[in-house]
Amino acid sequence: MNNLLLEMRGIVKRFPGVLAVNGGKLELRPGEVHCLVGENGAGKSTLMKILAGAIPLDEGDIRINGEAVEITSPSHAQQLGVAMIYQEFNLNPYMSVAENIYLGRPPRWKHTPLVDWPRLYRETEELLARVRLNLDGRKAVQECSIAQQQMIEIAKALSVDARILVMDEPSATLTDHELNALFDLIRHLKTQGIGTIYISHRLEEIFAIGDRVTVMRDGQYVATHETTDVDREQIIHEMVGRDLTEEFPKITWPVGPERLRVEKLSCREAFNDVSFMVHGGEIVGLTGLVGAGRTEVARAIFGADPLDEGQVYVDGEAVSVRSPREAIRQGIALLTEDRKGQGLVLDMSLRHNTTLARLKGVARGGLIRQRRENTVAEEYVRELRIRTPSVEQITRNLSGGNQQKVVLAKWLFTESRVLIFDEPTRGVDVGAKVEIYRLMNTLIERGAAVLMISSELPEILGMCDRILVMHEGRLAGELSREEATQKRIMQLATGTQMTAIDLAAT
Repeated sequence: MNNLLLEMRGIVKRFPGVLAVNGGKLELRPGEVHCLVGENGAGKSTLMKILAGAIPLDEGDIRINGEAVEITSPSHAQQLGVAMIYQEFNLNPYMSVAENIYLGRPPRWKHTPLVDWPRLYRETEELLARVRLNLDGRKAVQECSIAQQQMIEIAKALSVDARILVMDEPSATLTDHELNALFDLIRHLKTQGIGTIYISHRLEEIFAIGDRVTVMRDGQYVATHETTDVDREQIIHEMVGRDLTEEFPKITWPVGPERLRVEKLSCREAFNDVSFMVHGGEIVGLTGLVGAGRTEVARAIFGADPLDEGQVYVDGEAVSVRSPREAIRQGIALLTEDRKGQGLVLDMSLRHNTTLARLKGVARGGLIRQRRENTVAEEYVRELRIRTPSVEQITRNLSGGNQQKVVLAKWLFTESRVLIFDEPTRGVDVGAKVEIYRLMNTLIERGAAVLMISSELPEILGMCDRILVMHEGRLAGELSREEATQKRIMQLATGTQMTAIDLAAT
């Protein structure tokens, strides 16, 4: 007897110029957490969008509870017990939690079109309790944290009696505490027989929460393993098709002249009295807990947010940076944390996005030379290994990791001397991470200065020459590469003191 919740076999999906999935395969058991991994552009999200009814398949078979189905729309997928939680939440920020959960299908008074509000709030309270979220259903979603919004999405899925839950990069914006709470909830849902398909680029999560893992590469199924029977190195090899000799390919380069210096920067309610410098030839890490003020400091340096006090220096000279345009003119680049909302114009082509921050570099007499623009974009496609049918591809249609590479290409074309990377590897697969790290190495070899903001301590420790730690809007301390450990960083980030025993241990 077949006891599988889900079977997907021989799945094929074609887009113009792209074979996105070719022979996709996945099985899901009741109460299982099945992890799905692969490089950006491997076909993971496309395969799951087919399951969720967002896009039709071209070939292949899908069975749910042993019965062949042809999923025609997202609402049809919901009727079949499938719910997908996307990386970008599908919530209306101005409506209440309860209204979002029951959007388009609120309970109504018998024989009337009127919403039964008492029942709506009562059932919302029951659902929130089921996902262990202590929250008022009348509260507006925009007042909820990212972690709370994720739990609301899960409650929304349970409200349609979902038995198959798909989670696409759920940990991308969560703190460690919030991630542990999510894992506890997933384990709780397992006891109810709900199967979870968990997509993540953080391989440590696979071993923490997964029962099995399926690997995809270049749109094709590679292998499925019990997580107890496989190690990190084998998964990486199957994902990229080669051995990655070094996860953090850090180079030591002679420190050059001062590129960036900030003195006593303050921005009301965001950060206070922040001072540091970054030299050419070095990568300096800026880390701390979520909300410590790291991104706000970067935005202020780049002129995206106004400063109340302080001074920015570039190459030893005081500069006035009151807008991103002035920052670019001074040789400062900011790769934003939110690549889709702030780093790209998604409905423009890869070619246009690549040259957007420095149009003078492809113009003559005030007119853009398309041939020159094509040449520039094609060079970066080759250099950064961007997977795209052509430079005319609309950026929205690229995978998340390839979108990140387009953002990188845009700022590389500006030839900036100071590059601020804000969470540069978030949502990026392990192979692309190594490529980004190597790009940072290339930049410092050319004399640029890199300031890397990251929540991932392994990459901060693996790639940085010095590490600045923020706590509640202030710099709590600076550590050299030799001094830094995860424990020391976390003690600075949380504002706790190190004892003599702690110091000896580290």
